[in-house]
Amino acid sequence: EVDALTKELEDFELKKAAARAVTGVLASHPNSTDVHIINLSLTFHGQELLSDTKLELNSGRRYGLIGLNGIGKSMLLSAIGKREVPIPEHIDIYHLTREMPPSDKTPLQCVMEVDTERAMLEREAERLAHEDAECEKLLELYERLEELDADKAEARASRILHGLGFTPAMQRKKLKDFSGGWRMRVALARALFIRPFMLLLDEPTNHLDLDACVWLEEELKTFKRILVLISHSQDFLNGVCTNIIHMHNRKLKYYTGNYDQYVKTRLELEENQMKRFHWEQDQIAHMKNYIARFGHGSAKLARQAQSKEKTLQKMMASGLTERVVNDKTLSFYFPPCGKIPPPVIMVQNVSFKYTKDGPWIYNNLEFGIDLDTRVALVGPNGAGKSTLLKLLTGELLPTDGMIRKHSHVKIGRYHQHLQEQLDLDLSPLEYMLKCYPEIKEKEEMRKIIGRYGLTGKQQVS
Repeated sequence: EVDALTKELEDFELKKAAARAVTGVLASHPNSTDVHIINLSLTFHGQELLSDTKLELNSGRRYGLIGLNGIGKSMLLSAIGKREVPIPEHIDIYHLTREMPPSDKTPLQCVMEVDTERAMLEREAERLAHEDAECEKLLELYERLEELDADKAEARASRILHGLGFTPAMQRKKLKDFSGGWRMRVALARALFIRPFMLLLDEPTNHLDLDACVWLEEELKTFKRILVLISHSQDFLNGVCTNIIHMHNRKLKYYTGNYDQYVKTRLELEENQMKRFHWEQDQIAHMKNYIARFGHGSAKLARQAQSKEKTLQKMMASGLTERVVNDKTLSFYFPPCGKIPPPVIMVQNVSFKYTKDGPWIYNNLEFGIDLDTRVALVGPNGAGKSTLLKLLTGELLPTDGMIRKHSHVKIGRYHQHLQEQLDLDLSPLEYMLKCYPEIKEKEEMRKIIGRYGLTGKQQVS
């Protein structure tokens, strides 16, 4: 079953890669540790995501790749990770794409085995030692292993796993006994352990609790090669990144500094751009007005009008400043629910455990939720946050106690695995019409979907 699921995910990635077209020219020296690619274009299912732009990744820099959802950030990372752009072979790339599949291996084994060169050298050294082979060859192997810190490999792997929340006992449990979120942490630990020249991370904090996020931020600050990461956490981008790449209007725009510096610099640049835009438009309007009024007047005025017409043509030919296009913002609202007397949900002396002999997750909970309640539920992974939400929605029943809900309450729940339930064979429009058959008109549903950033062809493809 695991192998079948892994194969399905691999086939899905292959289909995405087949629908992707990338062109670009390597402009940096083939032996350089920096990567400069010009004339970069990227399309997916015929939709242009990047057009004639440049990719600049310099050694020692940590880049935050930002842009609107759906603009193609993950697609660009995949294209780089699959070497669909011309990156020299001496630059090794590690792209963290998905969690580790369940297996009988331990997290510690999974992390250490990713360093294939070290593992191969250790096997070869062991073979030569048993064969009593020539000492010089064995000495060379030991020297290379020393360069790789092979004797410290297990300690380093354990340190990384500990930073990501694994206790010593957890590091030696079987991978099949962990949830998907924990197996994703193992995959992240592998990426950090191997220390590639180019590390690509897509939302690395998604499955981490606060302590692990703080540790990862400090760990990535020490990365000395090329790091490109996608994150929606401004704090994380501020703490890790030395540069920001903004994917916007089918171009990649580069900013020095962290996220806060990017916001400040972009605001200043856009203010200057709009000043230039308005000045040019005023000049154009003035010249057009003068040409219209005096183009057929006296000889002197006509010559002046012709001069202004030439100036106008030069301005147009050299390219005019574009108006600043503001980022789209999502527009959504919750339908009015009317007044419901408090408490809307009442939790009375609730205790819960998953099995009869299992540990108690909650004991004697007692609280109420009103219409104006806004709660942030925080805690380490495995503490029972999702369990509490399942209890409140009725997906799980209390072992003891009672949860009372007002008869008029409708509960909506978004959870981290909801996207896995999507029917990938349906378009967004078809899927939403299937889920909400009470909405008969396609145009009405298209307006609803459009509020969340999916427009035009995106709704039907």
